Amino acid sequence: MGPQRETPKKNNTEHLIADRREGLGVCGWILISLSFLLALITFPISIWACIKVIREYERAVVFRLGRILSKKAKGPGLILILPCTDTFIKVDLRTVTCNIPPQEVLTKDAVTTQVDGVVYYRIHSAVSAVANVTDVHSATFLLAQTTLRNVLGTQSLAQLLAGREEIAHSIQAILDSATEQWGIKVARVEIKDVRIPVAMQRAMAAKAEAAREARAKIVAAEGEMNASKALKQASMVLAESPAGLQLRYLQTLTTLAAENNSTIVFPLPINMLESFGQKNRGG
Repeated sequence: MGPQRETPKKNNTEHLIADRREGLGVCGWILISLSFLLALITFPISIWACIKVIREYERAVVFRLGRILSKKAKGPGLILILPCTDTFIKVDLRTVTCNIPPQEVLTKDAVTTQVDGVVYYRIHSAVSAVANVTDVHSATFLLAQTTLRNVLGTQSLAQLLAGREEIAHSIQAILDSATEQWGIKVARVEIKDVRIPVAMQRAMAAKAEAAREARAKIVAAEGEMNASKALKQASMVLAESPAGLQLRYLQTLTTLAAENNSTIVFPLPINMLESFGQKNRGG
């Protein structure tokens, strides 16, 4: 089964090469021969027009009589260009930063927001970038804008604010799939800023403040409950030890004296207070 599948591919490639050679025709080969002869006659002057330098980060797509010379771009280094019959286009392979301006988006829950982002991409196939699209950078820029609006339109405001990374990965996958035939590889997509209306900001701030106040009241109530339980346990301990109550009384006096020195405290024995209370009961 393997050889039968590979045979059609080889045959197709051979047919393409044969069609390309036949497409030049007799006149084409004559023009190429004359161009090559002209380069030899005018040598070494023609060397300045025939030899081109392609940088490390560039590739050259060569057209001979209007046809792409090969499926693979030339470079880097020196390339030979025949005069009169060959032309070439340089393609930069470095990563390009594409800033997406703020896009007004209506989210899934009917909230109007303005979202901007940035796309990082590079050209991995110079031949596809030249032959399949007129302006690869402009096409990628417009597609990024449209994709950003379409993807964000399916998300709610809460999902947009909380799931930026997941949304960015989704946009990157869509862009990478759509621009593959243009020779583009999308490296990264980032959502920079999400702007919501001022009225919505105030409503969200009021909601957050109310939630914080509710949590604070709950924490205060829990503290009061824990404090009351601790006081109940302390009263039970003091009831079992009368001397402990007197020591606590003296500790309170010490605390008051430390806080405000102008306060005059006259301690009374607790036994006297107890006897006074018993007399009142007897009366």
